[in-house]
Amino acid sequence: MSKLYLVPTPIGNLQDMTFRAVEVLKSCDHILAEDTRKTIFLLKHFGIEKSVRSHHKFNEHKSLGYVIQDLLAGQTIALVSDAGTPGISDPGFLLVRECIKNSIPVECLPGATALIPALVNSGLPTDRFCFEGFLPQKKGRMKKLQELKDEERTMVFYESPYRLLKTLEQFAETFGPDRVCSVSRELSKIYEENVHGTVSEVFSHFKDKAIKGEIVIVLAGSREATESHSQDDSEV
Repeated sequence: MSKLYLVPTPIGNLQDMTFRAVEVLKSCDHILAEDTRKTIFLLKHFGIEKSVRSHHKFNEHKSLGYVIQDLLAGQTIALVSDAGTPGISDPGFLLVRECIKNSIPVECLPGATALIPALVNSGLPTDRFCFEGFLPQKKGRMKKLQELKDEERTMVFYESPYRLLKTLEQFAETFGPDRVCSVSRELSKIYEENVHGTVSEVFSHFKDKAIKGEIVIVLAGSREATESHSQDDSEV
């Protein structure tokens, strides 16, 4: 019976791969990968021998039809991204939507994603939050930040290490330098780092350092900031 499996892969530590993920990758007909080189390395580590095809944001529209044809012909296909869960700031959404349109079963395995450990590590409210992924690099970036200025929920962003300082500067301008935030870097890896404080304090921590690794920024919502200031005033 045909089925599309979305298989999360480790965001850093290979020991975070689940037994079930390995089993699915071993049993499927072939694997779709965001970067075939990274996926082949992962497969070799777990002794998996499968054909791997390229499926990334630059070719997913073109390859979509062929993948659907294979699924309708009865194949089982697994989709993986470079790290984490497919569809979360990675290719996956278009394929899943097309499978649903064609009544093809889709199953997403639970597994690694960077946003949840970063959120929990932050010490900010986790009961209600919004995931914004990567901000627009240029056009629409400041407009998006202005739209989030009054967001009451905790906000989670992905960012490149090369743009972290610029982003923190823009956060200070938009949300204020005293807004509480947390930056998580190299999650699950040897040099994992979680830095907590105000936006200005976190900026100071990173401004003279060579920043490496994938970055997750967790920012307090406006409600949390207001309540925090109210508590500070009551203690005076």
